[in-house]
Amino acid sequence: MIQTYLYNAIEASVNAGALIMDIYENQIVEVETKADNSPVTIADQKANDYIEEALQSTGIPVMSEEGEHAKFEVRKNWNQCWIVDPLDGTKEFIKRNGEFTVNIALVENGKPILGVIYIPAQKALYYAITAEQKAFKIELAEHNITADMLQHAVEIFPANESDVITITSSRSYTNQQIFDLIAKFEGEQKQTKLIKAGSSLKFCLMAEGKASYYPRYAPTMEWDTAAGHAICNAVGLEAYDLETNKPLKYNKENLLNPWFLVRKK
Repeated sequence: MIQTYLYNAIEASVNAGALIMDIYENQIVEVETKADNSPVTIADQKANDYIEEALQSTGIPVMSEEGEHAKFEVRKNWNQCWIVDPLDGTKEFIKRNGEFTVNIALVENGKPILGVIYIPAQKALYYAITAEQKAFKIELAEHNITADMLQHAVEIFPANESDVITITSSRSYTNQQIFDLIAKFEGEQKQTKLIKAGSSLKFCLMAEGKASYYPRYAPTMEWDTAAGHAICNAVGLEAYDLETNKPLKYNKENLLNPWFLVRKK
């Protein structure tokens, strides 16, 4: 069944990506501001509507950034749920730099067990079932996917230990703590590099070995991290709460994540 769920999520993410790119390439996008002062566009809303409908057939409840959120009194009884960000990196979408993603994760008892990230501007798809301890990437020619095409996916691997520490941080939020971490590594005589990237691309960089640390000292929500967390988990990485040093948990009463660090387990 998990393989079926994976394909459901992959198909939904790629098709939502096609909707997003149609708007990105062909429309003047109006930006609205939500109650939390974050931006939202018609692309967020259309992608959300498509994904929620596409996942209905699984019978598993969906918690999406742009959807209606069930109260915790209801959610706490969910053994499984989809956690979705239909357009992660709306600011990057508005800036038109291509660094936005579609994130779909399946969470079971607070842990991400399946993750899919689609980068529509690159036609790049990342996915994993955590228990299989493998993650994959496939570059598409078009915004179209079939089960047969997954046979051509390439397995990805995290970075090996190295004297060079590559840190990835947000395109929008690179704050003093990041520079303090760089200074710490340099004080240990380690060469450091900083790669800035938008949305969930930072998890993808970690999973495919292009970065070795992803610290986050700024607010994120569960839908920002669940899919990337699953993919990183599958290749031996973990997203640690910086206060407790325990893995991030999902479907919490408060959907805000703590500050965290993604690194090797």
